[in-house]
Amino acid sequence: GENETGDALLDTMIMGTCERSRFIDILENFTLFSSSEGHPVKIISKNHQYFGVNNAIESFKKRKENEGKIGVFWHTQGSGKSYSMIFFAQKILRKFPGNYTFVVVTDREELDEQIYQNFQNAGAISEVGIQATNGKHLKHLLTEDHRLVFTLIHKFGTKKGVKHPLLSDRYDIIIIADEAHRTQYDTLAQNMKDALPNASFIGFTGTPLMMVGEEKTKNTFGDYVSVYNFMHSIEDGATVPLYYENRVPEVQLKNESLNDDIYKEIEKAGLDDEEESKLATEFAKEYHIIVREDRLETIAKDIVEHYTTRGYAGKALVISIDKLTTVKMYDKVQKYWKIHINDLKEKRKAITESEEAKALEKQILELESVDMAVVVSEGQNEVKKFEKNKLDIKPHRKRMNEEDLEETFKKSKSNLKIVFVCSKWREGFDVPSLSTIYLDRPMIGHSLMQTIARANRVYGEKAGGFIVDYVGIFGDLEQALNIYATPKSGRIEIPIKQKEKILEVLEQKITEINKFLSGLSVDPKKIIKTKLGFEKIRLLKNATDAILKNESTKKKFLTEAGAALKIYKSLLPHKRASEFLSQITLYEELVNEIRSLDPEIDISRVMDRIQGVLDKSIESKEYIIEESKKGRIFALKDINFDALVNRFDKQHKNTEFEWLKNVISYKLREMIKLDSNRLDYQNKFEKLIEVYNSGSANVDFSYKELIEFAKTLKKEDERSIMENLTEEELSLFDKLQKPDLTEKEKIQVKKVAKELLATLKSEKLVLDWRKKQQAVAAVKKEIEYELDKGLPESYDIETYAEKCNTVFQHIYDSYAGDSYSIYEAVA
Repeated sequence: GENETGDALLDTMIMGTCERSRFIDILENFTLFSSSEGHPVKIISKNHQYFGVNNAIESFKKRKENEGKIGVFWHTQGSGKSYSMIFFAQKILRKFPGNYTFVVVTDREELDEQIYQNFQNAGAISEVGIQATNGKHLKHLLTEDHRLVFTLIHKFGTKKGVKHPLLSDRYDIIIIADEAHRTQYDTLAQNMKDALPNASFIGFTGTPLMMVGEEKTKNTFGDYVSVYNFMHSIEDGATVPLYYENRVPEVQLKNESLNDDIYKEIEKAGLDDEEESKLATEFAKEYHIIVREDRLETIAKDIVEHYTTRGYAGKALVISIDKLTTVKMYDKVQKYWKIHINDLKEKRKAITESEEAKALEKQILELESVDMAVVVSEGQNEVKKFEKNKLDIKPHRKRMNEEDLEETFKKSKSNLKIVFVCSKWREGFDVPSLSTIYLDRPMIGHSLMQTIARANRVYGEKAGGFIVDYVGIFGDLEQALNIYATPKSGRIEIPIKQKEKILEVLEQKITEINKFLSGLSVDPKKIIKTKLGFEKIRLLKNATDAILKNESTKKKFLTEAGAALKIYKSLLPHKRASEFLSQITLYEELVNEIRSLDPEIDISRVMDRIQGVLDKSIESKEYIIEESKKGRIFALKDINFDALVNRFDKQHKNTEFEWLKNVISYKLREMIKLDSNRLDYQNKFEKLIEVYNSGSANVDFSYKELIEFAKTLKKEDERSIMENLTEEELSLFDKLQKPDLTEKEKIQVKKVAKELLATLKSEKLVLDWRKKQQAVAAVKKEIEYELDKGLPESYDIETYAEKCNTVFQHIYDSYAGDSYSIYEAVA
C-alpha cells in the first residue's frame, strides 16, 4: 500500500506488480502513450501514482456521502501529478457507468495550456475548443457532450457580494483543481460551488495544506487521499536529490535584513510594473542592496565560472528579483561569457601539444554554441522604462513573441542552455535536463519549493539538481522542508543537502572501491604513484585482469566506478575536487581497459566524455590506452585460434577470456539478426558462460571450450559461401528446409529460395508495403505460388502451409521495401 515502507528487492517488485488483478489494472488504466521531444514514449505509472490514484478512486465511490469532496492529492513537484490526473480521469471514464465531464481548473494561462497539452499528448483528448474562454463559454461547454473541459479559476469570479449564477446542476461533473493550495481557490471556492452545486471536487497539489489559510482548501476538496512528499520521491528515485551551494557574494546583505514584509511582496507570482515600483520604494534599503551594480557584476562573473566548470552539462535558470535586473543579469553574463571565451582562445594560442589543443578547441566551440534568452512578462510602456535604465528590452521581446522559447528550452539537445527569468517559468514548468538554478531572488514557502523543484527531474546521467544561492535562503529552505518533506521512515532529515555533503559521499565511495580492489590483490595507491611508462601499463593490465575474475566482480567494479564518477561530476566545481582526481582517473583508466575489450563500444567516444569532466578539474591526468586496443580484430574469419591459445598461456587469462567472449557475443547477435535459425548457438554460448561464472569450471577449461565454440561459429558464419548462397538466401533456404532432404531436393529448395527472393525484391517489396493491404496480399500470393511451383514432392500440404507462413513472417520482419532490409543495414 501507499504508506508501507517498501524494499528494493526484485522479487518483491515482480510479486507485487504481477498479482493478476493489479497487473491487468496497470495494463488497462495505468499505461499511456505520449510524446517527448518529438518521439513516442510509453508511460507506466510509478508505485506512488498507482496507489495514489486508486485511493482517489475509492474516495470517488464515496463522494455522495462526503458531499462531493473526493479529497486532496498531495504529490510533490516533479513526481508526475499531471499524469496522475490523466490516470484518474481515464479510469473513471472506463470503469464507471455514466456520462462524466471532468473540468480541469488552473489559476494561470500557462498552466492551463501545459495541462491541456499533457492530456492531448497522452491521447486523452482529441477534440479542440474545450478550453473555456469565459464563464458563458464554460456554461455552453457543460451543456454539450465533452469528457474533458479546461478553464481558469478566474472564470468563476464575481463582483463583491454577488452570488455566482448557476452554470450546471449536473451530478456527473468532477472538478480537478491543479495546485489546489493557492489562495485563489479559497476565495473562489464558494463561487465554484454556487456555479456547479452538484459537482464533485478533487484537488491536486505539490505542497501540503499547512500554510496560513490553506486549511480552508479542505473545506472544498476534503482531506488527503494520497500523500507523496519531497522526501518520499527522493527515497524512491522518482526525483533526483537536490544539492544546495551557498555562493552569496561578500557585498550581500545578511539574510536577516530581509524582513517578512519584503518576502510577502516578492512572493506575489508575477509582480506587475506598479508592484515592482512599490517594492523598490517601500523597501528601498534592502532592494537597493540586492540590485547593486557591483553585486550583480560579482554574481554574473561567478555564474560564468560555475556554469563552465560543472560536471554535468545540464540546462540552467537564472532567477532575479525583477524584470530590469533580469535583463541586466543577462547583459552582464554575456559580457563575462565572451571574456571567458577570449581567455580560452589566448590559452589555445600558447599551446603546442595537439591533444590539449583539440580539447580546448572543442570547449571553445561548445561555449560559442550556447544560446541564452530572457523570459519576462510584458508590461505597459516597458520600452521607455527599460531605456530609462539604459537597457534594451526590444530584442528580447521580439524573440519572446516570435519564438517558442519554452519548447526550445525543453529540448535537451537545443542550444538554448541558459534562461534568465524573474517570475516566469518558476512553477508548472517541466524541463528534465534542467540541472542548475542560480537563485538571486528572496523566496519562502510554496514558491521557494516550486522553484527549486524545477531541477529535481530524473534525466540521463543527471545525478542531482543544484541550487546555487546568491541571497542566503537556506534558513527559509529548512523551514519550508520541515513542512514539505517529512520522510516515510519518520526520521527528520533535510532532503536538500549542502554541497559539502557530496565530499563525504565521494570519500566513502572511494574507500569502498579501494577496499574492493584490495580484496582482488590490487593496490590502487601503488598504481597512482607509479609514473607513466611500461611499469604503469603492467600494473593496470594486472588490475584489469583481477577485476575480470568473473562477471560478478566485473559488474561490481563497473557499477561502483560509474557511481564514483557521477558523484565526482556532482561535486564540480569545488576547490577540493583535485584531491580526488588521481583516484577518479585510475578508475576511469580501468573502466576504459575493460570497455576496450568490447567490439561494440567506441572507446574514443568514452574517453572524450570522461576527459570532458576531468578537464574541468584543477589539474589533468593522461589516460593510458594502448594503440592495439583501438583496433583489435573481431571478425571470426580473421582470428588465428592457435595464436590465441599460445597467447592465453602467456598473458592475462581473464582479460583474454573477456575479449573473446565479447567478440563471440557481438558476432552472434549479428548472425542471429540475419538468420533466426541460429538461436541454438546463442543458447549453447549462454550455457558455456553460465558454467564459467558459477565457478564450476576454471578459466583454462572455459577458454578452451570458448575456442571450440568460436571455431564452430566460424564454420556457420562461412556456410553461405559453402552453400553458394548470399546471407539472405541462406536464411530463406534454412527456413524452407525440412529433415531428411536428399541432395537433389536440397538443390531444388535452394533454387526456390533464390528465385522467390529475386522476384519479391524486384516486383513485390515496394516502399512501405507492410502498411498496404493489397501489397501484403500480393507478397503472400507470390510466396504461395513460388513454393507450390518449386518445392519437392516430399513436402505435403501441412508442411507447405507451414513453410508459407514461416517465409511470409520472415519477409515481413526482415524487409521494409524499396531495397531496405536488415541485410543492407548490417552490411
